[in-house]
Amino acid sequence: MNQLKTFFLMALLTVLFVWVGDLVGGRDGAIFALVMAALMNFGVYWFSDKIVLRMYGAQEVTEAEAPGLHRIVRELSQKAGIPMPRVYVMNSDSPNAFATGRNPEHAAVAVTRGIMRLLDEEELKGVIAHELSHIRHRDILVSTVAATIAGALSYMAMMARWSLFFGGFGSDDEEGGGNILAVVLFTTLAAFAAMLIQLAISRAREYLADEGGARLAGNPLYLARALAKLEAASRRIPMQTNPATAHMFIVNPLRGGGLMTLFSTHPPIEERIRRLEEMARGMR
Repeated sequence: MNQLKTFFLMALLTVLFVWVGDLVGGRDGAIFALVMAALMNFGVYWFSDKIVLRMYGAQEVTEAEAPGLHRIVRELSQKAGIPMPRVYVMNSDSPNAFATGRNPEHAAVAVTRGIMRLLDEEELKGVIAHELSHIRHRDILVSTVAATIAGALSYMAMMARWSLFFGGFGSDDEEGGGNILAVVLFTTLAAFAAMLIQLAISRAREYLADEGGARLAGNPLYLARALAKLEAASRRIPMQTNPATAHMFIVNPLRGGGLMTLFSTHPPIEERIRRLEEMARGMR
């Protein structure tokens, strides 16, 4: 269901992009905006492992340094049928974890020292299985494509605003010159809608990783218990995080309630736990 939702949202994002591209600058304008966004986002995608791991000071650990962690990652990787990712540890007391890498052959799993102290082996197994599910489903690629289309829409909205200051798109009404204010309004709203769609895709991928991780770990309650602990502990010990990378972590390191949940990269923890508990009952 979440896979289908992702496809639907990606299709909606694409349709929105094509419509706005035609509105702003025709096919050439849309292609130009897409190329600009792609160059930026796919550069990050190609080097995502190096960039994000360095950003959080993650250090690669050997099996001798973290035997239990290595064993869990190896066993679950074999079960998932993917190469074993490199294993990293972040020197942070805030409990959290993420996976990165452009494909299963160039992947890495990073956990904080805080999460290793907080969780028991079963719960840590649930977390690692969740992260390996992200790798298995190539979620870094999915999020990069979504970010590229959303970025292109934002770029076109900016082009429309600049055109307002420099005389519109042209003198011919058919080209939008006589209706520039409406174009600016529509493109700005479209860019905002694209951001919301991008966030919805991120939330759908989290549900999918929860489900895939639960099956990989063998018991959905491992991850459910881990999420409950992580939510409580991360409130007590918040993590200093770049908002651009918040979607990568297993629990959202950024806080916000009310309307801010609309802009969250993660589904509510309570709903994630509820679904996992329901899944566990169905597996009995």
